[in-house]
Amino acid sequence: MSIHPIEFRYGTPEMKAIWEETSRLRAYLAVEAALAAAEAEAGLIPEDAAERIRQAVDEVELARVKEIEAEIDHDLMAVVLALSECAGDAGRWVHFGATSYDIVDTALAIMLRDSLDLITTRLRELERTLLDLAEGTKDLVCVARTHGQIAVPTTYGMRFALWAMEVRRHIGRLGEIRGRIAVGKMSGAVGTGAPLGAHAIEIEQRVMEILGLKPAEITNQVIQRDRHAEFVFALASIATTLDKICTTVRNLQRSEIGEVSEAFGERQVGSSTMPHKRNPIKSEQVCGLARIVRGMVEPALLNNTLWEERDLTNSSSERVIFPESCILTDHIIVLTTRILKGLVLHHDRIKANLKLMQGLDMAEAVMIELTRKGMSRQRAHELIRELSMEAVERGVGLRDVLLENIIVREYLSEDEIDRVLDHRNYIGVAVDRVRRVVGGKDNNKCS
Repeated sequence: MSIHPIEFRYGTPEMKAIWEETSRLRAYLAVEAALAAAEAEAGLIPEDAAERIRQAVDEVELARVKEIEAEIDHDLMAVVLALSECAGDAGRWVHFGATSYDIVDTALAIMLRDSLDLITTRLRELERTLLDLAEGTKDLVCVARTHGQIAVPTTYGMRFALWAMEVRRHIGRLGEIRGRIAVGKMSGAVGTGAPLGAHAIEIEQRVMEILGLKPAEITNQVIQRDRHAEFVFALASIATTLDKICTTVRNLQRSEIGEVSEAFGERQVGSSTMPHKRNPIKSEQVCGLARIVRGMVEPALLNNTLWEERDLTNSSSERVIFPESCILTDHIIVLTTRILKGLVLHHDRIKANLKLMQGLDMAEAVMIELTRKGMSRQRAHELIRELSMEAVERGVGLRDVLLENIIVREYLSEDEIDRVLDHRNYIGVAVDRVRRVVGGKDNNKCS
C-alpha cells in the first residue's frame, strides 16, 4: 500500500532509481567489493577471496537482507551477513577492517554524486529553455513592478535572462560542491584506521579510486556533515529560485493581469465547481514543494552537531532528508521546465497593461528628458510629481497635463512629449543585456 506521495505522485523515474532500496543495497555491496579488492592488492586478504566476494555481490538478494535484519536489528550488518553467506569460505573476509559507516557513508557519496549529476543535467535543460525564451522576447516590452506597483517598463526577455543566469549560478555551485560531497571513507570506528594498520591510507585511497570518489582528508566514525548540509542547502536554494519563477508565473496569470498562462489541456479541468477556471496548478505545485525542500535545511545542519566521534541522531533523519530533497528538487526542476516550455504569452494583455497607467509610469522618463533640456533634476522631479498627482485627481492621462503645463511646454514640444511617453523608447539597454546573456548560453561559468 502506497502512503508517501513520492511513491505515486512526485518524482522522476531516474531520480527514484538512485534512491530505491535495491540501489542502496547495490551501493553498499559495491563498496564492500571495492574494499576486498583493495585489501587483496595490499596483501591483507587472499586475492581469490576478493574475487569470490566480487562475484557474490550479484547473488545477494534484498529479501534475504531484510530477513536477516529482522533478526538482528542492524541494517548494514544484515548486508554483511547476506554477502558472507553468498561468498562461501571467502565470507570470512567480508567487511574486514571496516565499520558500518565506512560502507554507509561511502555508498551515500555515490548516491549523492549521482543525484547531483542528474540535477545538474536538469538545470542545464532549464537554463536552455530560459535562454530560448529570453531570445524570443528580448524586445517584448512589458510592465515592470516594484513593491507590486507598476514601475518603468522592462522586457520579458530581461525576466527570462535574469532567471537563466540564476540557474547558471546554481550549476556553478553544484560543480563546486561535487568535489566536497563525492568523498568516501575507510577509516574505521573513530577515524584512525587502526584495523587496517599501516595500509589504512593506501587501502582507503584505492577503494575510492575504484568507486570514482575521493577519500575524505580526515574523519571520525563518519564523514563530517557540513558537506551534506551544504548540498541540502544548495537544493533548497535551487528550489527557492524555482519558487520565485513560478510565483511570478502565478502572479502574471492572475485574472487582473493575464499576461501569461500555463498551458491548459483540451480536457483539463480547472475546478470541480467552477467550469471557467484555468488555474496555475503546476506552478502552485512547484511553490508548495519548494517549501518542503527548504524545510530540509535545518535537520541537515543539526546533523553536523554529533557527540564526540559520532552518535546516531543523524541516521534516522538522513533516511528522509536525502532522498526526499533530491527527488523533490529534481521533480520541480523538471516541472518548471515543462511549465516554461508550454508558457503562453498573451500579447493583447501585455499591451493593455502598458496603457493601464495612462502614461504615469513614464514620469521618470519625462523628468530625465526635462533635465536633459536644461531644467534642474530636483525641480523636474517636483514638477512631474505634482503633475502626476494632478493627473490622478482629474482622472486624465499624464500626456494631457503635460501638454497643458506652460513650464513643460517651454522645454518639450508635443512630438517630444509623445516620444518620451512611448514605452519602447525607455527600455535602456535591455535588449543588449539579453543579447549578451543569450550570446554566452554555451558558457557554463557562473557569474
